[in-house]
Amino acid sequence: MDTVEEVSVILDRERWRRGYDNLTIRGDLAILPSRCEALIVGDLHGDLQSLRTIFQLESLPEVLKTNDYLYSVFLGDYVDRGPYSVEVILVLLRLKLEFPDKVVLLRGNHEPPYDLLPYPHDLPYQVRRKYGPEGDELYLRLMRLFQLLYVAALVPQSVFLVHGGVPVNLNSIDDISTATMRHPEANFLEELLWNDPTESTADWLPSPRGAGKLFGARVTQRALSILGAKFLIRGHEPCEGYKLNHSGLVLTLFSRKGIPYFNSKAAYVKAKMPITSLKEYVRVF
Repeated sequence: MDTVEEVSVILDRERWRRGYDNLTIRGDLAILPSRCEALIVGDLHGDLQSLRTIFQLESLPEVLKTNDYLYSVFLGDYVDRGPYSVEVILVLLRLKLEFPDKVVLLRGNHEPPYDLLPYPHDLPYQVRRKYGPEGDELYLRLMRLFQLLYVAALVPQSVFLVHGGVPVNLNSIDDISTATMRHPEANFLEELLWNDPTESTADWLPSPRGAGKLFGARVTQRALSILGAKFLIRGHEPCEGYKLNHSGLVLTLFSRKGIPYFNSKAAYVKAKMPITSLKEYVRVF
């Protein structure tokens, strides 16, 4: 529990101080340097082995100690559905503790606001099974920490990073940075966590998930123009590691394998910014 509380203090302090020398925090939005190297990881859903594989392939956390330009961005959905949800979130929190100015933990729809729980949401049962009655308190502390996670990250002139997708009625960057504060009166937080890209329309459609929307290429293009980015990298959708939408403007990353999704491949991105395309930076394992 100490780890959860320590990271909660760090996240609260980051927002108050608006970040670090090279990592700017603007409310719910983390802004990375325009010239940096980024390691971007999609959904993990309690898959500790895939997280270990990424750490081994990229020599984390050793490289974070020596590479001043490398940032690790995790796109959310650390918990639920996999058997090691508690272990995955605690490993990432320890990484954040060791490298607070180099590690950005975004929230997914499985790190939810209290009024928008996903289904199935088995994290409370996992912590109780592992910790007994004390698991109830750990779950409450994790939920409080989830409310402090950033909703999105931006590498100016390169990529916008989010769990779900861009809001269909985005008007300004402030709609991102104030999303949690304005929830639930405004839909921005829900859509950032739940939206999915579609090729069925250029605009948007209701989502079969029951939350969020399906957004088309016209929505993507408009949002990227507002945010000053060229590409969108997101998670949220199961796939064989990755998939592209909207003529290569949107990349979906799925960084875990196996049950209950039965995918045989997972992927992450490692790229030096600025970038001119997406697919060439995808690393499949």
